[in-house]
Amino acid sequence: MHHGSAVLTVHGRRIICRRVLQEGWSVTSAAAAAGVSRQTASKWVTRFREHGDAGLANRSTKPHRSPARLATRHVARIARARLRLRWGPHRLSWSLRYPRSTVYAVLRRLGMSRRSQLEPKPPTRRYEWPAPGDLIHLDTKKLGRIDGIGKRFGGSKRSRGIGWNWVHLAVDDHSRLAYAEELPDELALTATAFTMRALTFFAEHGIRVRRVLSDNGNCYRSRVFRDTVQGTGIATMRTHPYTPRTNGKAEAMVGTLLRGWAYRRPYGSSEERIAQLSRFLHTYNHYLPHGGLDGARPIDRVRQ
Repeated sequence: MHHGSAVLTVHGRRIICRRVLQEGWSVTSAAAAAGVSRQTASKWVTRFREHGDAGLANRSTKPHRSPARLATRHVARIARARLRLRWGPHRLSWSLRYPRSTVYAVLRRLGMSRRSQLEPKPPTRRYEWPAPGDLIHLDTKKLGRIDGIGKRFGGSKRSRGIGWNWVHLAVDDHSRLAYAEELPDELALTATAFTMRALTFFAEHGIRVRRVLSDNGNCYRSRVFRDTVQGTGIATMRTHPYTPRTNGKAEAMVGTLLRGWAYRRPYGSSEERIAQLSRFLHTYNHYLPHGGLDGARPIDRVRQ
């Protein structure tokens, strides 16, 4: 990668060197043809003579010496105070008697400018149940209702107070086969009825559901949801509070729906968007290679 302000790429530098060293051009003529100064062309010819092709690569712009840079012991002092006190640059500068800009520069260089960077990230734990139906992930996503094309797609229509719809989705942990509906709310009865229709969808594909996993939304904690689903012999499970990553496959499916369907193109109305959902799901389940399945399609995992 060349510098953003560089006129020449490595290929352009090589052309200058070839013209001067092989074709007999003068440095001035080669520089004019490339649109650079004579000094620049001479620099690349000299580097090519000394180092060959390796001399045409970019060198680091970092200075050899930084006399004004804070001494290592002061940097360590700022880092220790940041880790121990969790203070920001202003309070650290007052306490340690360094300029705030210096404290902030040190923290940014050390990757400690954000408080979230001070805590070690929990290790990524990936899992996959061995067979279709072992676990179904449930989730909802709020979407604004549509009445005309809005500014997202270059429209000018503004609709206030039109309300929200909710996308309810169910995705199989093993195969990633997915089912979804856009519905007017996320009440307990609505979520329960959707889940029963989702179970029917999976049964039509030969999948017997054994467990469902949801977040701690009110609709999933309701008695009607628990009694209805458990009445079919299916175990209900919920994620740990404030830990959405434990329902990661549902979260990933939400992103897929938003990119591939909800915000894929402008819709004139909510009804038009709803009408396209089943078409997208069919394409996703039967034709789109899935990154979590090494390029296989969800339907391929169901048919195994």
